[in-house]
Amino acid sequence: MKFSFSLKIMTALSLVGGVLTGLYAPSAKAVVQEIRAEFVPDPTNPMLNKFKNTTPESGVCVSWITARCRSLGIFSLRIPSLRFNSSQPILGDHADPRMGATFSVPSNWRNLEVFHSRTGESETVQMRIAGVGGSWNMARPPGVSAWARPGVGWFSQWKNAPAPCSGVNVGVAGVAWSPFFWLIPEGAGACGRTPSVDIPWFNYSAVEYVYELRTPNPLRMSSGEYRGSLTYTTGPGMDFDMGDVLIPNDNAITLNFTLDVMHALKVDVPPGGNHIELVPQGGWQAWLNQGRKPVRLFRDQTFNISASSRFKMQLECQFIAGNTCALRDTGSADLVPLNTSVTLPNGLLDGAGQPVHRRSLRLDGSGTELFQPGLYVDRKPGILHFEVAREHVEQMLHKDSAKTYTGNVTIIWDSEVI
Repeated sequence: MKFSFSLKIMTALSLVGGVLTGLYAPSAKAVVQEIRAEFVPDPTNPMLNKFKNTTPESGVCVSWITARCRSLGIFSLRIPSLRFNSSQPILGDHADPRMGATFSVPSNWRNLEVFHSRTGESETVQMRIAGVGGSWNMARPPGVSAWARPGVGWFSQWKNAPAPCSGVNVGVAGVAWSPFFWLIPEGAGACGRTPSVDIPWFNYSAVEYVYELRTPNPLRMSSGEYRGSLTYTTGPGMDFDMGDVLIPNDNAITLNFTLDVMHALKVDVPPGGNHIELVPQGGWQAWLNQGRKPVRLFRDQTFNISASSRFKMQLECQFIAGNTCALRDTGSADLVPLNTSVTLPNGLLDGAGQPVHRRSLRLDGSGTELFQPGLYVDRKPGILHFEVAREHVEQMLHKDSAKTYTGNVTIIWDSEVI
């Protein structure tokens, strides 16, 4: 008794783009920067299932502290067009820190929603600003010596940072300018320096910052692009707050986020695996030689699956019996139900987080509408189980005449799961 088995693999991966709004509408005058991250499963490291930040870097992490940034998981960007200019002189030994060179940034985590460009699915990205720096320039006289204190040189004042911030030992300077960079812990307030003498004018240019990202679990996301935006305000009392004297030339920094998800879903069936012959346990000899009727007819067909995405499995039939496929006698057109089920490898779970063992495939898709990876599965073996139960074997063998039952079954692995 034989039937043919066709296997169709369907992995629809959509990578079309679209623009969706984020938490804030960009202001009329704003700095706009792009932040991109991508997930591509790595067969050489299947346990690493995280987004990779692909944003081109500029600033301190490129020029000064590359290894430290990598160890801290932070990234730097420069905003060449952004400047903060003093609106009045900075007085020496001023009591109010907001009347001088003070730096406050949004160091707490902030949420933003990113949306799938085709389906509208949303995920949450978290971001915080973890440091700030750039280059300051000032009037000469007094020049850089205005920042000196008894026993502490002016350069040390900026190479190091007042608590709770920390310096990164940036080490070049001029007579009236210097680059600097300070790292800022989560939730820290303002950090600043007070000159010992009056400074007629002061500005802060080539602004740069480092940021830290928390991205969602890509294994639970659909393939394609997710987009969103986050806007930070600049100026006194705003997100990037440099006090009441230093006034920005732009009033907002808008970050446009794009997360690219490029999943793998591939199924390989061994050569000849699309032709299935159902046989009793131990073969037909007991029936032919001793007349012992088979308890059941079955065949297990292995396949290899690679999956980093959610998927569902569906069943299509040439002949139908209830909610499953059937085999038909070529001579009489009698039908017997064919039970089809699947066992998936470790790492692939159902929607309830349970392992998948002999899960029935049904025409209405119930029970197989969602499988999801707990980790990236790369070419792991699964099994398709085909069986005619005992009561239907009795039906097939109730007459002495030879019979041939056949039928086509199509198994679909579909990554389009909403």
